[in-house]
Amino acid sequence: MYQIALCDDETTELAKTEKMLNNYQKYHMEMDFKIESFKSVNELLRVTREENYMPDLLLLDIYMPEKLGIAAAKELRAMGNNSRLVFLTTSKEHALDAFGVEASQYLVKPIQEKKLFSILDKLLKELEEERRKYLLLKIDGKIHRIAIHDIVYCEAQKKNQCLQLSDGTTSILRMTMKEIWEMLSCYDEFVRVGISYIVNLEHLKSLNAQEMKMDNETVLFLPRGSYQTLREKYFQYYCETD
Repeated sequence: MYQIALCDDETTELAKTEKMLNNYQKYHMEMDFKIESFKSVNELLRVTREENYMPDLLLLDIYMPEKLGIAAAKELRAMGNNSRLVFLTTSKEHALDAFGVEASQYLVKPIQEKKLFSILDKLLKELEEERRKYLLLKIDGKIHRIAIHDIVYCEAQKKNQCLQLSDGTTSILRMTMKEIWEMLSCYDEFVRVGISYIVNLEHLKSLNAQEMKMDNETVLFLPRGSYQTLREKYFQYYCETD
């Protein structure tokens, strides 16, 4: 599912843009959209602050009563919001400012459906490719984008899970091991080891019947009876990716 947010104080423009998005989805039935509309930039900022709201794509009007969209975008970025950002406006006056908040596009009203569709094609393709390489995980109350390659292993610790990254960072996830495995099982490099570990084979340095040593020098002891299966999966992965 892709979450798309619209923020425009002009009700008519908001409705037009939302209709275009609905039309786009009709031509892309394989995509699932959830569209949220905001008539106030302050409401968008409040929801972001209180609910850690971070849509995949944000279409934001620049000229609004409370504050300019550029200023709002700076606040969103400061809160860790990394949504793809498209500015909607009646003037090109602030076009250069858009680069300062990493905007993906700057559209001048009246928006042409064909132009919007072209931008959606580009940005949604980028998002799809990115989703194959990153996970969005909630850590310490904030959404973090974690590169798949950076995950060394995940270890169950009672009701929480401990995620170990290649830079030495350790994060506690308030998720079940099953939920994490559902996110990682589509990647060939990850393997479930017993009920306590999910291991990234790319970071496996050595393996014997008692333990596995990761490339960050961490030693993980193997559950009884797991060695043969892990060994086979490792060689299968190595041969297929070599």
